[in-house]
Amino acid sequence: MSTSHAHGEYKVPGGKLVVADFEVQDGRLAQVSINGDFFLEPDEALADINAALTGLPEDTPPQEMVERIEAALPGNAVLFGFDARAVVIAVRRALARATSWADHEWEVIPALVRPTLENLALDEVLAREVGAGRRNPTLRFWDWDEPAVVIGSFQSVANEVDPEAAQRHGVQVVRRVSGGGAMFMEAGNCITYSLYLPQTLVDGLSFADSYPFLDAWVMQAFKDMGVEAFYVPLNDIATPQGKIGGAAQKRFANGGMVHHVTMSYDIDAEKMTDVLRVGKEKLSDKGIRSAKKRVDPLRRQTGMAREDVIAALSRTFTDRYAAGVGSVTDSELAAARELIEHKFGTDEWIHRVP
Repeated sequence: MSTSHAHGEYKVPGGKLVVADFEVQDGRLAQVSINGDFFLEPDEALADINAALTGLPEDTPPQEMVERIEAALPGNAVLFGFDARAVVIAVRRALARATSWADHEWEVIPALVRPTLENLALDEVLAREVGAGRRNPTLRFWDWDEPAVVIGSFQSVANEVDPEAAQRHGVQVVRRVSGGGAMFMEAGNCITYSLYLPQTLVDGLSFADSYPFLDAWVMQAFKDMGVEAFYVPLNDIATPQGKIGGAAQKRFANGGMVHHVTMSYDIDAEKMTDVLRVGKEKLSDKGIRSAKKRVDPLRRQTGMAREDVIAALSRTFTDRYAAGVGSVTDSELAAARELIEHKFGTDEWIHRVP
């Protein structure tokens, strides 16, 4: 009989610490002990959680583990500061199937002006490089100097963009690899960053929970800047004054993923609504009023220059995760430019949803 001890921990964002201790005997969980500083009633429910996990094969899918725990809990059980999914994340970390931020060596690539298509292609290239194990997990800030509308992977060009207005304003229309809505991007009007990470970091998390989990450092940075920011499910970042940005993700088959965020710094609302076919529902969601000529939540709320906001975000991430300074390699840039030629820059991709 082969036996090994496993220990994993997971701190629920805004909640409690969940710890999983158990043995792995011939590929199955044994002597399971879930513990931590959470609250649980009735007392006996802890034994029910341990029993639900005992005997499970170590390669049991996370959702199946969650369902077994939930089915085992008595109907009157109250879990405070954690839930079944948090228990599973601790178990998966103990099994080395899930990782934490501290398990990785992070890099930050500073903002560098690039063509928008290059920024888009790099998102796919760098995410795949992380998935393949050839690159450390990385945070990259974007910069650009030409105006563009970046539409989501599943959006219709015709439904999102007024072609005559786009041509009149010299706005390029491109499509990114992730879902979500259109982004109107002029030089200096937004703050955009991309996180490239292994999917093990979000193992066991629901899609909805992975968004605020990956942007917890952003909320800390805004707090340090005196801005009260929070997540509005699924993928919006907001303050009490309204929405300031949105996130999107794309997960690749090789285990890498990209999580990217665009936040409004100082947008020409009149030009944006001229180029985008933005309905009244979208306008109200973005906090735009017809009398307003600009949407400037980050400029107004921070009172800081755009480059200073980016520097503050970078500093918070670097300090929190002990990140080093990184750069795009020549081979990665070459791969991105090839991807532009065969994918991102083609009419077939840009108009894949007409």
